[in-house]
Amino acid sequence: MSPILLDRVTPADAADLITANRASQAHHLPWVASFTDQAGFDAWFARCESGPQLGFVARERASRQVVGVINLSEIVRGAFHNAYLGYYGMAAFAGRGLMREALRQVLGRAFGEAGLHRLEANIQPGNTASIALVRRLGFRLEGYSPRYLRIDGEWRDHERWALLADEFGGA
Repeated sequence: MSPILLDRVTPADAADLITANRASQAHHLPWVASFTDQAGFDAWFARCESGPQLGFVARERASRQVVGVINLSEIVRGAFHNAYLGYYGMAAFAGRGLMREALRQVLGRAFGEAGLHRLEANIQPGNTASIALVRRLGFRLEGYSPRYLRIDGEWRDHERWALLADEFGGA
């Protein structure tokens, strides 16, 4: 049995996510600026409900505590069938392999029920833990994008990592 419970985000997750994000804020920066209040949750949830984005909450099965957040965003169909993979883990669970299991489950859903062909993860070069994580999941480095995303008020360089459906073996 997996140590991770993975579900689509719902409004009932707001309080737990806000608390977990606040507790992990120093762990997240400079890699991601996670929401830390109800307005931030509401904006994120609205994107998950109304646009081409799926938001997931990963919880530790034993404690039901939030392990991390995973997004499939900018989902494009047609000839592309692609999405961007974004994620962040909570400090209390760092280094335990739980985000790998959570991401493995999301990849299975993305390539299975969502029918995607390709996922792309853009990661800042200094985020060695995240790079090691996608590498373990089978992603390959495709390139480097200078000043790719604006995070916490600064344009940051990113490495572009990708995985195709037929390359995913369940990791």
